[in-house]
Amino acid sequence: MTDDEIESVLSDSHEGSEQELPVIQLCGLVEELSYVNSALRTETEMFEKYYAKLEPRDQRPSRLSEIKMSAADYAQAIIEEAEIRWNEVARAVHEFEKDILKAISKKKGSILATQKVMKYIEDTNRRRDNMKEKLRLKNVSLKVQRKKLLSQLRQKEEVGEALHDVDFQQLKIENAQFLETIEARNQELTQLKLSSGNTLQVLNAYKSKLHKAMEIYINLDKEILLRKELLDKIEKETLQVEEDRAKAEAVNKRLRKQLAEFRAPQVMTYVREKILNGDLEKSIKMWERKVEIAEMSLKGYRKAWNRMKITNEQLQADYLAGN
Repeated sequence: MTDDEIESVLSDSHEGSEQELPVIQLCGLVEELSYVNSALRTETEMFEKYYAKLEPRDQRPSRLSEIKMSAADYAQAIIEEAEIRWNEVARAVHEFEKDILKAISKKKGSILATQKVMKYIEDTNRRRDNMKEKLRLKNVSLKVQRKKLLSQLRQKEEVGEALHDVDFQQLKIENAQFLETIEARNQELTQLKLSSGNTLQVLNAYKSKLHKAMEIYINLDKEILLRKELLDKIEKETLQVEEDRAKAEAVNKRLRKQLAEFRAPQVMTYVREKILNGDLEKSIKMWERKVEIAEMSLKGYRKAWNRMKITNEQLQADYLAGN
């Protein structure tokens, strides 16, 4: 893969950054950068072999591998970097729970929590895109330097000039610095990809929890509305029963008062009053029965209302326990 092809691939991946997922972009950049590193290492080895033929064996400088960090130091650096990334993820999770999950538990916090989640996701993607663009620009700058060095080397080979020791040492130093810089950028890209994957997993988990909490919140709103309608109906029926009972008691008192004030009339009057009294007693019994029925209905409504209150309290307790 030539430098022009690499630059075209990087530019294409940068232009399509708005259409692909950030993790896919990072994977593509890591693969492209690995190709560049492989080509650079191959050219470096060829350059070292060429220089080994030019100078005596006893004057050869130490190889670049001698200045690389040992495997233990490299592993320790990776562990420290992983611990730093883990602390950052833990801090992000703590802030997420403090700012959003607590807002969900409030009655009017769902819209605010959703906005905070979306803002958190947008900020994370923006920071990741900025870091990716920064690394891409650095890689482009390093490739330009590499092309410049290769161009100088080709010019010297074409004119037949022999490389002096100072020039070669300078080139080797710059080449070593270039390799170290690319290796560091590779590590940064790898860590960024891992951090991005972990962050996306955490965000997806909390988005799922938020979706479930929203469903529970909507169901509770519907249940509360139904309970309020039933409560209004029970209150209206209770008022009607109380009115009927008051009317029945008034009629009962009036009839009992009339019965207490009754004086024995004449025979025909007595017969008529007796018949009327029988009708009144039947009416009294009928109203007393209505009052008993109304009281039984009132007791049933009160029991239903108490059961409804207990069920509502249990639903609220289950919702709070689920959060």
